[in-house]
Amino acid sequence: MECTVLMPCLNEEANIAYVIDEAGRWLAGKGIEGEILVVDNGSTDGSVKIAKSHGARVIIEKHKGYGYALRRGLRSAKGAVVIFGDADGTYDFSDLGMFYDPLSRNECDLMIGNRFAGRMEKGAMNTSHRIGVSVLSGLAGRHFGVAVRDYHCGIRGIRKDALEKCSFHTGGMEFATEMIAEAGRQKLRIKEVSVPLKVSRFKRKAKLRPIRDGFRHLAYIFSRGKRKR
Repeated sequence: MECTVLMPCLNEEANIAYVIDEAGRWLAGKGIEGEILVVDNGSTDGSVKIAKSHGARVIIEKHKGYGYALRRGLRSAKGAVVIFGDADGTYDFSDLGMFYDPLSRNECDLMIGNRFAGRMEKGAMNTSHRIGVSVLSGLAGRHFGVAVRDYHCGIRGIRKDALEKCSFHTGGMEFATEMIAEAGRQKLRIKEVSVPLKVSRFKRKAKLRPIRDGFRHLAYIFSRGKRKR
């Protein structure tokens, strides 16, 4: 299989059908043999039923946390390229070529989205969040020796053969930082690409807890050794 589009999900019944359909149209339009994989992390709404009805393969991760869901999905993905993004409607799944094309051509191993270089809709990210992400990304970049502007971006792509070289351990939002740090330690080829950030089409309950999650990222940065040069 050429590509897996992976979506972690927790109570996203308002947006899950829309993003699955976007990804499905992109795969079909490009003639890419692929799958859409949804990892449900304990939804109590209709997310699972909706995802299945729109053609996604759904697996359940019982351990709560963003990192646990993604680690399960990355292990289970069948595609040679895995592109993953949040199922909340804030990312654009209608044109994933910016991730798929360079990865499938073996031009890089890990492609990270950069929301600060793309078009950000008004209200998609508040000022305090922007500052927090910028500060934490700067700290992580210096500590791990991997200069990525947006360590917390929720849409990324990775080659499956490169993924198999990595070892991940975190279960929460700090997984976003761990992935880049581990890719640096394994000397993977990392690139960034500008991505738009949208306001969710439909109302939803936010999962991000900026202060708690920010401290988790910070704790991870200073609990891990620096990258060996």
